[in-house]
Amino acid sequence: MYYGAIKKTDIANGTGVRVTLFVSGCTHHCRGCFQPESWDFQYGSPYTKETEQEILNALDHDYIKGLTLLGGEPFEPENQKVLVRLLKNVRARFPQKDIWCYTGYTYETDLIEDSRARCEVTDDMLSLIDVLVDGEFHEAEKDISLRFRGSKNQRLIDLPKTKRQKNIILLEI
Repeated sequence: MYYGAIKKTDIANGTGVRVTLFVSGCTHHCRGCFQPESWDFQYGSPYTKETEQEILNALDHDYIKGLTLLGGEPFEPENQKVLVRLLKNVRARFPQKDIWCYTGYTYETDLIEDSRARCEVTDDMLSLIDVLVDGEFHEAEKDISLRFRGSKNQRLIDLPKTKRQKNIILLEI
């Protein structure tokens, strides 16, 4: 896996001050995407053990609320296989911090049902995420007044509550 950037004090992609990993590779190719360069699976730098340690070190501050994954597309199967290890390490080391993930895939049709996004680690990855921002960016539904998303079709899903209630529960901010 490659990544485009790591932001160590991000306030735009989730609540509070966050560490954000921008992964590379995306097959959605949304019109109006804010980072089309990240569609390339080899954009940026290779993700290594040192990269993971850099992220874990950046999370090790009281003022950091959590980790956010975006891209590119974290739920491309080749990215999931690397990211699930990072998320397990974050959960083990920082159980009090939350994890957000942005995806162009839709939770109920692409991530929990058979699709090209699903692979052997998808369920593990979903079990480690607190907030899933799902849905492709739709330029026609762009709304800059929305918090933590770019278009009206995108949802902020509270994954733990959604799994418990077996119904989509949106995050209330």
